[in-house]
Amino acid sequence: MPSVPDIQKRIHQLQTALRGAESFAAKHPRALTATVVGLLGSFAVTAFGIAPLAPDAADLPKRVLVESLPVTDITPQLDELASHAIALSRSEQTRSSDTPDSLLKRAGAFDPAAAAFLRTDAQARRILQGRAGKLVQITADSEGLVQKIVARFPAEKPEQLGTHFTRLTVERSGQGFQARTETAPLQSQVVLGSGTIRSSLFAATDDAGIPDAIASQMADMFSGDIDFHRELRKGDRFSIVYEMLTADGELVTWDGGTGRVLAGEFTNNGKTYSSVWFKDSVTGKASYFGMDGESKRRAFLASPMAFSRITSGFAMRFHPILQTWRQHNGIDYGAPTGTPVRSVGDGVVETAGWQNGFGNLVQIRHAGGRSTVYAHLSKIDVKKGQRIEQGQRVGAVGMTGWATGPHLHFEFRVNGKQVDPRVIAKASEAVTLPGYARAQFQQTVASVKTQLAVAETITDGTSAAD
Repeated sequence: MPSVPDIQKRIHQLQTALRGAESFAAKHPRALTATVVGLLGSFAVTAFGIAPLAPDAADLPKRVLVESLPVTDITPQLDELASHAIALSRSEQTRSSDTPDSLLKRAGAFDPAAAAFLRTDAQARRILQGRAGKLVQITADSEGLVQKIVARFPAEKPEQLGTHFTRLTVERSGQGFQARTETAPLQSQVVLGSGTIRSSLFAATDDAGIPDAIASQMADMFSGDIDFHRELRKGDRFSIVYEMLTADGELVTWDGGTGRVLAGEFTNNGKTYSSVWFKDSVTGKASYFGMDGESKRRAFLASPMAFSRITSGFAMRFHPILQTWRQHNGIDYGAPTGTPVRSVGDGVVETAGWQNGFGNLVQIRHAGGRSTVYAHLSKIDVKKGQRIEQGQRVGAVGMTGWATGPHLHFEFRVNGKQVDPRVIAKASEAVTLPGYARAQFQQTVASVKTQLAVAETITDGTSAAD
């Protein structure tokens, strides 16, 4: 049986082996190598122990247990760990001022060869071509050399916009790089958010991290209940459930990257309104409904544009060109030239062309002797006799005819007489929910009520993924 000196000698041998490992680590300054050695050094080596077996163990013979601990050469393992390169990835969005060098530098990569490839390769150059805002993930090794670049941006085929995205991959291959492009489907993610009106709807949604496109949908969703131009109050509160689209798990930030508002609650001047998106599984048609099953979709939208400020209401005004006070038989929406204009209801195009002071004008005939007028357009996107659906684009904002600035002049006429469009929108007939769909609808309502309850608790000014 080995004596205590023999055991102490073996412990000394183990300590010598550990010092050899530390010396190896000094010659191979790798983060992982140092970590492994540190972990090994933190273990205590136990040679033997004596423990009492019973209360009167002092009267019993003592046994010494000795276990031989082989010293393993860990040098091959440390060499293997040191051979593994550490790769770091960073995500960026392209900027209009970006060059290949500035993009790589911002991601912590310093690779002239990769920058040159981004400048010269036909596919790779597309990363910095066109509109900024592309999602780019750059992976580089510990020396800053690029190993892989993945850029994600909108699909190039019009029919795939909003459903797919383009993935452009640049990968190191031997001494050079290779690029490939593919199309992949976007995925949706449910997001919850809430906010309080302090100055405007968009200021509140900005504070809550909610995209403008979602705020506009929310305004449309409740437009039959609330006039967001005139009835919004400080202290009004909203909770919302909506979709955000993702590309390989990354939230899409480009235009069209938002999904649909799935449900919402809006408390305006002390009264709460609710709405949920519901799709009829039989007909395939979808619309917004109140929690009680009453449709939020009216025969006419409240506005021919996404939520925007009103520059002139349905009232007397001082005409800027004629320099006289005249009745303004419509509503003027101030917006940049090119802003899309939509039809507020189903109908047939009655006029599409130039009409004196109105400039480029579209007039649509609806059921019940009603018609709508869209004037001062910079562009007309429909033709006379064409059948139009609610929400369909008819043109773009401009300043043609007698206009002092870019805006849309909108009129609603009943039997040829101009009436206030906002009154008509609220009074128009609603689309009803079929009786056979009510059971499915109640299941949808039960689900979104839970989500809205969670959304209401979000008070830190941020949205949360479900």
